[in-house]
Amino acid sequence: MKQLSETWFAEGYIDFELKKYTLLAYLQEINKHFNENRLYPQLADVVFHYNNLVAFRENKKFLQEHFPKKLTGMQMQKLQLLYEQIVDDNEMMRELEEIINYSAITIKKTLQTGVDIYEFVENKISITPIGLIPLDIKEGYFFLSSGNTKSTRVYHYRLSIFEKHDEKYRSIKTAYIDMWQRGIAITYEHIKSDLIRYHKGLPNPAVYSIEADLSFPVDETLLPVAKRSLVKYISAQAA
Repeated sequence: MKQLSETWFAEGYIDFELKKYTLLAYLQEINKHFNENRLYPQLADVVFHYNNLVAFRENKKFLQEHFPKKLTGMQMQKLQLLYEQIVDDNEMMRELEEIINYSAITIKKTLQTGVDIYEFVENKISITPIGLIPLDIKEGYFFLSSGNTKSTRVYHYRLSIFEKHDEKYRSIKTAYIDMWQRGIAITYEHIKSDLIRYHKGLPNPAVYSIEADLSFPVDETLLPVAKRSLVKYISAQAA
């Protein structure tokens, strides 16, 4: 995938037509993925660039908690220095403002396409507990399947809590275990029993099935959306 640097709009020769071409070439590739219902990592990348443009336009300093995984301290300092160098040049600033305003509007349209796909997939997902759910639901398994297939991917999950701006958030880490083919004898309950039998570290795990009505690319779309949906589901149950 064609990448944009964190400060692509202000690097090198600041020319509207040049930056417009650079942006449209990037978004063309993003939309190719979206047209095939492949969301990640493209959607996260588009979100980052949109927020980057808006923050720069509003002359905000980039705080590390806003982009903890994307920006390093050195990159944040670079962005601030770029702003300070350009702000005193009226002609360059006008050109840059035109680039940023156009880019923000254009990226937002592509971003909305990605969000629409995400919400569509999310609405096609159903989550069901398998058997009795223990009091401790921070760790367990989930079964992932889609469409009419009986193929079921099994994942181990672990939830953790982190704080941001005095609020608590849940994050999830997952590990793929294996694939089961469901049938008359191989039910979700049977798979759960196998997991308990062969993974002694979790004798009484929380287990959920996550099913999607339609088929979607697993790694690029279904799994990321399923993980976020499971975090929301478990958080609601724990509230």
